[in-house]
Amino acid sequence: MTTQSSAAYEIRKTSLSVETIWHERGPRLATPLLVGTAIAVIRNPFAGRYEPDLMPFQASLRELGRELAAGLMERLGGSAMIEAYGKGIVVGEDGELEHGAVWHEAGGQGMREVLGQPKAIVPAAKTIGGPGTRLMVPLGHINAAYVRSHFGTAEMTMWDAPRRDEIAFGLVMATGGRPHARIGGLSADAISVHDGQR
Repeated sequence: MTTQSSAAYEIRKTSLSVETIWHERGPRLATPLLVGTAIAVIRNPFAGRYEPDLMPFQASLRELGRELAAGLMERLGGSAMIEAYGKGIVVGEDGELEHGAVWHEAGGQGMREVLGQPKAIVPAAKTIGGPGTRLMVPLGHINAAYVRSHFGTAEMTMWDAPRRDEIAFGLVMATGGRPHARIGGLSADAISVHDGQR
């Protein structure tokens, strides 16, 4: 990833990791499932104080969302390969949960733009934590919220982040659903406009 700092936020580090999953103790897949996580750790400009207007900060992070999403999408084989997504946030102890909530719009919309505006809500998880916090980020199908086969999780963690005055923003994508999904429900090839779309 070539993510750059902007005037509104200062990046300390980024990470991009991909899991390659061949099976879940069932038959080996012909093509493995790829699950990727992209993280950017930034200095929290509001650490230790209350800021009533977070909207400019949220707007400034949209480009970060697009850049993380583009790098992750490329690593997973391009937009045509992506079937599931999600987002996660870990706010360091000197921040508040609302400092991370800006990512719902900034990260989610950035990812939608890169993926061609898919219709389903982007699942999310956020918490307050310190270095090494392990956040399990929910995954859902990119075009409909009710496709059970694509309900999953991706791990978001970084050994030295976030520090007290930082925020770790993450995006996750997957190239498919669970390897041996077999609990019924809506199938991806039967999605309609009523199935949890925007």
